[in-house]
Amino acid sequence: MSQKKPFERLPKDVVPENYVLELTPHLSNFTFDGKQEIAIEVKNETSSITMNSCDIEIKDVWFECNGLSIKSGIRTTLNNEEETVKFEFDSKLPKGRGKLGMTFIGQLNDKLKGFYRNKYFTSSGEERYGAVTQFESTDARRAFPCWDEPAVKATFEVQMTVPKDLVALSNMPEKHCEVGEKTKTIQYEKTPVMSTYLLAFIVGEYDKIEAKDEDGVLVRVFTPVGKSEQGKYALNVAVKTLPFYKKYFNISYPLPKIDLIAIDDFAAGAMENWGLVTYRETALLIDPVNSSSASKQWVALVVGHELAHQWFGNLVTMEWWTDLWLNEGFASWIEYLCVDHCFPDFDIWTQFASNDFSKALDLDALKSSHPIQVEVGHPAEVDEIFDAISYCKGASVIRMLNDYIGDEHFRTGLYNYLTKHKYENTVTADLWKALGDASGKPVDQIMSTYTKQMGFPIISVDEKREGSKRILHLKQSKFTADGSTDDSKWLVPINIGSSSSSKPIHQFVLEEKETVITLDNVSPDDWIKLNMGHVGFYRVQYSESMLNALLPSIKSMTLSARDRLGLQNDAFALARAGAISTVDALKIASAYQNETNYTVWNDLSTNLSSVSLLLQYTDYHDLMKAFTRKLYNPICDSLGWDSVEGEGHLTSMLRSLVIGKLGRAGEPKVIAEAKRRFKLHCSSDTKMAADLRKAVYTTVLTDGTSEVMDAMMKLFNDADMHEEKERIMRSLGAVSSPELIDRVLNFSISKDVRSQDTVFVIRGTGGSVVGREGAWNFIKNNWKKLYEMYEGGFLLNHLARVPESFADEDKVADVKKFFEVNGAPSIKRSVDQSIENILLNKAQLARDNDALKKYLESEL
Repeated sequence: MSQKKPFERLPKDVVPENYVLELTPHLSNFTFDGKQEIAIEVKNETSSITMNSCDIEIKDVWFECNGLSIKSGIRTTLNNEEETVKFEFDSKLPKGRGKLGMTFIGQLNDKLKGFYRNKYFTSSGEERYGAVTQFESTDARRAFPCWDEPAVKATFEVQMTVPKDLVALSNMPEKHCEVGEKTKTIQYEKTPVMSTYLLAFIVGEYDKIEAKDEDGVLVRVFTPVGKSEQGKYALNVAVKTLPFYKKYFNISYPLPKIDLIAIDDFAAGAMENWGLVTYRETALLIDPVNSSSASKQWVALVVGHELAHQWFGNLVTMEWWTDLWLNEGFASWIEYLCVDHCFPDFDIWTQFASNDFSKALDLDALKSSHPIQVEVGHPAEVDEIFDAISYCKGASVIRMLNDYIGDEHFRTGLYNYLTKHKYENTVTADLWKALGDASGKPVDQIMSTYTKQMGFPIISVDEKREGSKRILHLKQSKFTADGSTDDSKWLVPINIGSSSSSKPIHQFVLEEKETVITLDNVSPDDWIKLNMGHVGFYRVQYSESMLNALLPSIKSMTLSARDRLGLQNDAFALARAGAISTVDALKIASAYQNETNYTVWNDLSTNLSSVSLLLQYTDYHDLMKAFTRKLYNPICDSLGWDSVEGEGHLTSMLRSLVIGKLGRAGEPKVIAEAKRRFKLHCSSDTKMAADLRKAVYTTVLTDGTSEVMDAMMKLFNDADMHEEKERIMRSLGAVSSPELIDRVLNFSISKDVRSQDTVFVIRGTGGSVVGREGAWNFIKNNWKKLYEMYEGGFLLNHLARVPESFADEDKVADVKKFFEVNGAPSIKRSVDQSIENILLNKAQLARDNDALKKYLESEL
């Protein structure tokens, strides 16, 4: 495994104020010419200027300052390891303002970062290329030499010369366009003061639709040619979202326009470039017929996330990547607030509890997790923290804080924070101070326990009854997935509820390891529950009597959906850690037989799948499938296969979830109906509803033949929409024969699969023992090609996580040995987490194996 590199940030002797940047991309040979003149300030006399530069050939360099003009004799030294260029002068440059100019040549690479080429196809199937940018975190230096650090802000004046029939965009509106015989040169307005990673420029063929929001801000959506209809949904979301954020922050959107553009080749989900937000097609485009309900919801969330960054991240930016979570955690929280405002029928906060909250708890229970605020040195380490801790735990603790201090104080604090630090950089303490000053509460003391130390607490609670009083004994300890603990302590905002009140009956901050709370006037029939609304970032372990009192409210669904979700989620986590038996968690799962909420079923399904993956390594996995069929058949019978007029999109999502779950569990009637519908879908004009496709695809593939695989590949090749292609690609791994798994894996690196999707095709094969083995061997045998495909970037983390569902110690040695020789700083933590999960799987199976078999036999 590659070791962490020593690192020093750029010298502060010279800083930029404004870049005048001219670029001419050559789409035929994948190069570009560049010229720039940078207005700089020499703060201290120096004989050298050091900037960031990577894969750039610098030609001419010149310097002007106070009448001094240097056009020759400047020595240029490139440091490829540090991605820097150093310009050395014969004498010291005087303090004051000057201009540094240079010409250079760069490569439109195929690594999905920097200034790179973007392959697309015309309606006739002709292959063409455009050029796009992806600079976060440290790849602006691949497009032009610059001070590529978030705290070194400047303004930018961009000019591009491109073929005259192509669309060319940058962060700001066009200022001037001069059209020649074959090319056009576009100058764009000067940007506000901003970080380099937020700059963007794009060249290609696009259609456009536009509208103005209620404040007159121009909103444009750019789509592949012929697909403008698919941009209307995102345009509608964006037009609603900008005014929502303006009102919430009490600050107007700072730029005159906002563009949202769908990119064919794109590694991330989206990127918040100021005024020019880039998206994967699947995160922006919605087809009225062929897009699923889940896709519509995903687009709304991603648009909400990226537009939130226009204020939180772009207007005010973290000082260094150590505080990346300030950008991503906040945007990951407020995207839900925004979608809840725009689409209240989505029940989106319940989905937050599953999508973000639970994911963060699971990852943060590992010893290979990291604090929210993690020290980052060399840029090679940055990709490692674009994970569920920065995003999901960050969002979860922000949500907890908002609940603790109240939304009014929270918004006041945000306004003060954004106003005080606009166009500047901050650290976490700046946000805590603003929110603490606004609320008068000890925000910094509480939140530091969640951001500066790894992990979270579990609150153990027991009760004693004395007449109408309930005396609760609470104890906090660190929760870890292996059941160990240490002396860590948190300041925990706790709320306590009962069956007699829709609101918490007691709220306080737990400061000590243990405490006793007395609740007055509690009815003997009332249950007591901690963490009402599943808002506090902690788990709860109830005494047996308290848990038993809560179970009837799950069956009757009188407990809120979020609280029902939280109870089973905590139970499966406790079973994972050995605090309770996995059998006890399955017994709790049985109480959900009357459940109707999509998100509760979705979270429960994830937890049951984790148990099922373990039991693949036993001789009674079929018993777990039977347990699944027994639990899911009633809700499947209730929902049926076809949507009913007027039903909500969550019902459609639940139907797909349940059918898919039963299909993988071998339910004969579901398999038969899936095969019937699949045949019709492939052979006639009767196309399947988009919401059903993923469930049907995985069902027919699970025991599918090569003929089924051929039919799937035909659907893939015929699909015009990337959402459908992606749906098929991520389903293919459901096949069970070694021959078909090999076919899927080889397909993943074929010319038919974009590099942005390869890792998801490979990882999709990991749902079975034979698929997992095949994927792991494929990764090892093709590592050099895969590594070079992404140049060690964050997509490799998906491959490092493939082994995590193994359950024997031999695999630990195998994984360790492989990544000791191969690897990259960006995946080290993911490798460690995979190894830790293998050991946890082994321990859980050894601990509960006999009891699980006995219980599942008794349930049949």
